[in-house]
Amino acid sequence: MGGRGLFGGEGIGIRGIMVIMLGATVTLIRCGVLVEGKLFSKQKILEAERQLNQLRRPAVKTIQSEDGDIIDCIDIYKQPAFDHPALRNHTIQMAPTYDTTKETKTMKKMDRWKKRNEEQSPITVKQTWHKSGSCPQGTIPVRRIQKKELLRASLVKDYGRKKHSSTLSRHVSQLSDNKTVYLQRANHSKAILFTEGYRYNGAKGDIKVYNPSVELDDEYSTSQVCLINGAYYDFESVESGWAVNPSVYGDRQTRFFVYWTVDGSQKTGCFDLTCPGFVQTSHEIALGAAIHPISVPHGLPYQIIVYIYKDPVTSNWWVQYGERINIGYWPPELFVLLSYHATSVEWGGEVYSSRVGTTPHTRTDMGSGHFAESSVWGTSGVIKRIRVHENSPGLKFPDIVNTLMDEFNCYDVKYLSDYVEDPEFYYGGPGRNYMCP
Repeated sequence: MGGRGLFGGEGIGIRGIMVIMLGATVTLIRCGVLVEGKLFSKQKILEAERQLNQLRRPAVKTIQSEDGDIIDCIDIYKQPAFDHPALRNHTIQMAPTYDTTKETKTMKKMDRWKKRNEEQSPITVKQTWHKSGSCPQGTIPVRRIQKKELLRASLVKDYGRKKHSSTLSRHVSQLSDNKTVYLQRANHSKAILFTEGYRYNGAKGDIKVYNPSVELDDEYSTSQVCLINGAYYDFESVESGWAVNPSVYGDRQTRFFVYWTVDGSQKTGCFDLTCPGFVQTSHEIALGAAIHPISVPHGLPYQIIVYIYKDPVTSNWWVQYGERINIGYWPPELFVLLSYHATSVEWGGEVYSSRVGTTPHTRTDMGSGHFAESSVWGTSGVIKRIRVHENSPGLKFPDIVNTLMDEFNCYDVKYLSDYVEDPEFYYGGPGRNYMCP
């Protein structure tokens, strides 16, 4: 006499359950595609593949980096920038029209403190992929974007762009203890030094490099130099620095980046070469590639030196790395206001999270993850040799600077100008803590 199955049916037992589960799985797969254990719609898969076809170019040489990145050396004349409608007939400017190294030499003469503390001075970092090879002249190194990185974006067309704040006024968040937090932009928390009131044609800073903890995959932490023109909700900007950004790069390594937008990241702009716009000329630096070594609290200091400046003849906005390498530029055709000049400059950190200004707050670090008050022990994020171009081409410390903290209990700042030969800016924090629940 046959036994009754688990659900009371004749002959339905473990095998029956397995058949039902298998049928359900097959039905799901028919509706979508499994990629590394995650289910995506067929439409999103097709969109990602189309985007990859637009971004990728035939490689003259391919380098497998020890950190997992693939670097493609592509023909400089076949780079993604020229897919932008405004750059279809663009002629590449291979080098700036004036020698910025003269300014660098002048700055070094002024930095007497650096000579006296040479054994403690920060060391400029390199990129990890350099250990595995180099790209030949006439090519540019491009970090290969993977399909899984595109699929991670909520919308494939928005991949590589900062999350836009939809609010058109100052965002107000009410915390559980009746404290009110005022954010310049929803979901963005900044701790910055800034200057405004002049026409700025360049900005520079030595940024200490850390690897902050980023809690969730859709959050990021950046430290950068940024030039801006326009209203805070619809601005044009160019910026460069280092970032930990899992949603763009697929991991939590510290990476060198550039970024631009002409509308506050509503519909334009992106990191690195993830969209057409930035024209790269250097065969030495790969945008978005990991950098090493990384500073640790109480350890050796490591830094990147970032310099963004406007060419006085072509009006291209150049990015220089390490006082030596001119990586490339944003052409003025991309902009309206920035085709003339910037009206403000920012140095410091930014955290993006949907849990900024809320309770519970994100645990994502800014800078080193230590508050700026810990700067006395040298453990927080810091930017030194802060410089701007104003009306003249020469670099100088800005006449007037101010600080801004969106959430001082979560991320704070300290501007040090007394008893030092060159002002220093400290910033950062751990996010959620007993003062920032």
